[in-house]
Amino acid sequence: MTADSPALDGAQLAVLNNRFEGVARKMANTLLRAGRSGVLNRARDFSACIVTADNQLLAAAESLPIHVLSGPDLMAAAMQKFHPNLQRGDAFLHNSPYHGCSHPADHTILVPVIDDDGVHRFTVVAKAHQADIGNSIPTTYHGTASDVYEEGALIFPAVKVQENYQTNADIVRMCEMRIRVPEQWKGDFLAMIGAARIGEREVLQLGQEVGWSQLDVFVNRWFDYSEQRMVDAISQLPAGKRIATSTHDAIAGTPDEGIVIKAEVEVLADEKRMVVDLRDNIDALPCGLNLSEACARTSALIGVFNSIDHAVPKNAGAFRRVDVRLRNNSVAGIPRHPTSCSAATTNVADRVCASTQTAIAELADGFGMAEVGAGLSPASGVVSGVDPRTGKAFINQLFLGATGGGATAHNDAWLTYLHAGNGGLCFIDSVELDELCQPIRVTSRRLLADTEGAGRLRGASSLEVEFGPVGCEVDVAFVSDGMFNGPKGVRGGEPGGCSRQYKRNKDGTLMDVDQVNVLRLHSGETVVSITTGGGGYGKPSERDKALVRRDVDEGWITPERAKSVYGL
Repeated sequence: MTADSPALDGAQLAVLNNRFEGVARKMANTLLRAGRSGVLNRARDFSACIVTADNQLLAAAESLPIHVLSGPDLMAAAMQKFHPNLQRGDAFLHNSPYHGCSHPADHTILVPVIDDDGVHRFTVVAKAHQADIGNSIPTTYHGTASDVYEEGALIFPAVKVQENYQTNADIVRMCEMRIRVPEQWKGDFLAMIGAARIGEREVLQLGQEVGWSQLDVFVNRWFDYSEQRMVDAISQLPAGKRIATSTHDAIAGTPDEGIVIKAEVEVLADEKRMVVDLRDNIDALPCGLNLSEACARTSALIGVFNSIDHAVPKNAGAFRRVDVRLRNNSVAGIPRHPTSCSAATTNVADRVCASTQTAIAELADGFGMAEVGAGLSPASGVVSGVDPRTGKAFINQLFLGATGGGATAHNDAWLTYLHAGNGGLCFIDSVELDELCQPIRVTSRRLLADTEGAGRLRGASSLEVEFGPVGCEVDVAFVSDGMFNGPKGVRGGEPGGCSRQYKRNKDGTLMDVDQVNVLRLHSGETVVSITTGGGGYGKPSERDKALVRRDVDEGWITPERAKSVYGL
């Protein structure tokens, strides 16, 4: 601290934190309003954050947890490693899961914030999921890809895409030649560039207004405060160690029993620390479900934050007290090229989160969380084809609905949680907009009674969605989980409903379809998607009877289930 940088009181600390979070919100608003694809402008599958010059997460307001809790720090470090002489006006395109990105579909723009003296102060990060990145099949979730070559994605490990604010047209042309919907991708790319440049402008203005030395003081104080909040939260937990598992269904490239994810969680009371050990898991597999390092660390952190005081800030200061242990070349660890991490943000990541938070729940009542629902069902699938109304190719991920919320120690589930890495922050698509933007018709979307994870606190119910093409053929690509291993309850809570998917033929008959699929639908055919529910917390017999009566009155459960499961 310098003589012209006085100590900050609590009010000043809060104001500066809100200023940085306000920058992240401006970036996110740009992505929402300027993005071309429905993934951005309807579903909000994007994030924006700010990391320090020494690569620590500072602010990530309203961002998806799987995008930002770990990853921006690793990507910013890769940017500095590959480009040690950063200049104002630089921008880097990054999507490499081997260098800190979540998975290849999350195209990310990194912009170093350089002050007038040429000093690197912060890095702003704009990340946006893409519906197409040039994979060998029309989806960015290639669950059965044996390696990154079969996956097919273009990989950009912190590649300089702008210098002196001028875009490298060669890189743009490469993407346009590879990606199925180049105009849509370029629109999203420009939205990311615009968001990052707004972040750069706002942080530069903040530094000029407040002073860079004062911002350095703020960063150190804010991290120390956040660490103390995590210390206080961990202090509420009893000391001890628990091991929990969560199992992903078997698909091509996995063991016959599926992928069993084990998390060993230990609370070290004397040290005011928590350890999440993921090292005792199987090696990376010849499929697209392997976790990147960013997703492995993040998923464990999500499980921790789901289980404690939610007011603990989500930044590098709080992370100091949580040790996530990984090993190289694990399905839940650090992948080696050319291991495929195509679906790293969803399927196995959800299982890491589930095993972490259920282990914490077993430490003591009042903490932890039941398992959340598994993905990705056809209702969250990627649709593609040629629109007969325009004659143009289209591809986009749908967010027609997923429930999946697990019960917490204090509340019934968040119904539209979607999955662990999303944290309920993505929007559910408007049926009318999806029908307007793609040649599909949604024939039903409804919650299913008696599919909740029964418990003292109730898990989410399953959702059924049915849709199909209009006047054309449509491919629906999905990597569904939870058909055989639904979301488990904790502390006597029961599991939530399992997933299912069917094809409805023109004559109305239903046929089972594989849970990992690129399903071709012809006009007059539909896909029926049933998502998982969420697990319950505590014994159903302990549920407040007034709440059970309300659940019956509102149609969540039938009177028969109220009697047989809840004892009413």
